[in-house]
Amino acid sequence: MTRSNPRPSNTVASPIPRSDDVSELATTPPTTTPDADRPRRRRLAIRFAAFIRWLHIYVSMFGLIAVLFFSVTGVTLNHPDWFLGGMESRADAEGRVDPKLLTPSSPSGEVAKLEVVEHLRAAHGVRGAVAEFRVDDDEVLVAFKGPGYAADAFINRDDGRYTLSETAHGVVGVINDLHKGRDSGPVWSLVVDVSAVLLVVISLSGLILIFYLKLRRVPGVVVAVVGGLVVGLLYWFGVP
Repeated sequence: MTRSNPRPSNTVASPIPRSDDVSELATTPPTTTPDADRPRRRRLAIRFAAFIRWLHIYVSMFGLIAVLFFSVTGVTLNHPDWFLGGMESRADAEGRVDPKLLTPSSPSGEVAKLEVVEHLRAAHGVRGAVAEFRVDDDEVLVAFKGPGYAADAFINRDDGRYTLSETAHGVVGVINDLHKGRDSGPVWSLVVDVSAVLLVVISLSGLILIFYLKLRRVPGVVVAVVGGLVVGLLYWFGVP
């Protein structure tokens, strides 16, 4: 019994590359294709979404008190009759300052403003910042303003006698003025500006995040557009 000869292989042996061919292959850069760039773009999109989510969460937590404060005071400011009824208090007082403080003793002819203001604060516990100090021929007006607070002193320049009227609007009046940033000083004005920026960041980051949620992207955008249209229509038809 004779052994059968093996069948010839149809595979063609690849030629052994020469040394110059190997060096050419090593130095030729690979061709960049769109498929090769796709994973990198995907990774960048994931990182960006993670950053926006982190930003939204922690900015929301950092500005939580500010958002809560301006939300509550928005209601109290829009309906002052619900909260301010019976909370306003008035007080009148009389006194006398040294007439020499009201007589111009300097070449510039100025009244001793600082001494007059400190006398009113010490004698009557006046608070707030000096909003106006007006000097007339016969009278001096000193006006103090603060959140939910006002005081006016009318001083006679001849004998130094004055009348002081104070008005306070309670806690609700204070927070309403803080909401508006009225008579609250530069520091609180900065707080209002920073709170506004935080609200913008929270809103925009939340809007961006909805585009990374496939199941909620379309309904979320539709609800946002409808909400904007509703606000616009209410302004158009409801505001005189």
